[in-house]
Amino acid sequence: MDLVGGCRAFVSVSETGSFTAGAALARIPQPVASRRIAALERHFGERLFDRSTRRAALTPFGREMLPAARRLVELAESMEHDAKRARLRPVRVAVPATCGVRELAELAAEARALEVHLEFRAAGPGERAELVRTSEVRVALTAVPAEEGVWSVPLGVAAAELPPGRAVFLETLRTGRSAGPRRRVWIQPEDDVPHVRDRLLRIRDAVGLSPSQVSVAPSLTAAVAEAYATPDLLLCSAAQAEELGLPWRRTGELVLARGFGVAAASGEDTDRLRTTLREAVGRCLGAER
Repeated sequence: MDLVGGCRAFVSVSETGSFTAGAALARIPQPVASRRIAALERHFGERLFDRSTRRAALTPFGREMLPAARRLVELAESMEHDAKRARLRPVRVAVPATCGVRELAELAAEARALEVHLEFRAAGPGERAELVRTSEVRVALTAVPAEEGVWSVPLGVAAAELPPGRAVFLETLRTGRSAGPRRRVWIQPEDDVPHVRDRLLRIRDAVGLSPSQVSVAPSLTAAVAEAYATPDLLLCSAAQAEELGLPWRRTGELVLARGFGVAAASGEDTDRLRTTLREAVGRCLGAER
């Protein structure tokens, strides 16, 4: 039987002295209140109310049971309140700093429709998994090799001016005998990870670029400023380049991509991002559709 529901009807009727008024107080129909109290009486094996009078008067047994019933109802209401607060508590997610405000807002709105409240914290690739380990966030979108990731984000180069064609070959950045400026490729902090950085450095050495022509920028802002103010190139995704208003091409000598996985303290949080919210997360990351 519904012990809590029966006790709630019992307490409400006892407080009002009427089955009709008690049912209204409990926000249930009067026949439902009567059935629940009858079921409670059968469960206990004793009458709770004296039905020989017009007023719902407690029997001696009912008076004995009323304090315990009140405690049970109050505990159930407290539990319901705690459950509601727990559902509304934000799920903190560590995300790359490259995620756009609009895309994160759309992800948060889609999650809210599922009664999940997301709160975002931007962090670098090395920091995000650590934030999960220290319980500062519940979930992190981690940087992994593209072939191991849930989401893959192709990388190329963007600049104020790019040569025609579908790809930019890094070997074209080699300086000849002229003393002209050397164009550089700037790696933003999000891509300062071995599976991206080291592959690019190997190509740099293979095509004969100088070490300074592929460098890690101290920040995304600094890297973008170089792309705006100089002929230098920015390693980035197509979505980033579009947001920055820069033309974008893939690299000719190799295929580069960011990969993202999920680290979480709870398997439920992991599954939610990988399945239900997968497409919305992908939009935030600039992943291929």
